[in-house]
Formats: sequence, C-alpha cells, structure tokens
Amino acid sequence: MNTYFLIAGSLCFLLGFVHSILGEYLIFKSKRRKGQIVPTIGNTDLKGRHLRILWATWHLASFFGWCIGAFLVEIALVQEQWNAEVVSFTVYATAITMFVSSLLVFVATKAKHPGWIVLLLIGILVIVGN
Repeated sequence: MNTYFLIAGSLCFLLGFVHSILGEYLIFKSKRRKGQIVPTIGNTDLKGRHLRILWATWHLASFFGWCIGAFLVEIALVQEQWNAEVVSFTVYATAITMFVSSLLVFVATKAKHPGWIVLLLIGILVIVGN
C-alpha cells in the first residue's frame, strides 16, 4: 500500500467536502429561495442564470476532487495490479493539476484562502509517493 497516495486521496475527499459545505453556507445560503436547492437570487451584477452555473461549477470542483481522490486511493491500494504507464500518467497528471490549482488559488486570493496549501500538499504527496 502506498501511504502517500492514500493520504493525498483522502485529502482530496476532505477538501471537496469542506469546499462544498462551506460554499453552501458562506456563499450560496443567502442566494437561495426557501425550499430550493439551486440558488437563484441574483442582483444587478450577477443574474440568476449566472448564479446557477456558478453554483453548479462550485460543486463540480468538489466532485472532480473526489474523483481524483478515488483514483489516488485506488492506486494506493492496488498499484501493482495497474499498468505502470497508466499509473505514471495518472500520478503526473494529478500532480500537475494540484500544483497549478494551488498556484491559481494562491494568486487569485493573494494567499488568503487556505485551499492553496491543501492543493500544494496533495501535489507534494503524489510526487513523493511516486
């Protein structure tokens, strides 16, 4: 078992979970009509249809993180059973994705959003685990 990949995959799940929960609470809660799942209360700068796609995209990011986490956990548990080239490609693609995502969040938030640290840590764990 590859402990580095297992920890990185678990962090992907945790980050996605925290991302969705906090986003719902801090960003979208006040933009939703009572009884609705999808927020639709926009304003002059952000129309309802734009808000709906932002909401969907917000949760897509979490879902994609969970999918990457699932790959990493699977590789961690049964790496020997996978084709080495497929594992190598998946590992490097994941590491690059995490490093670029970390940089994007770092720059966009002027390092004020802690998500960049978790993304960077996942990328490092994936590289070290390989």
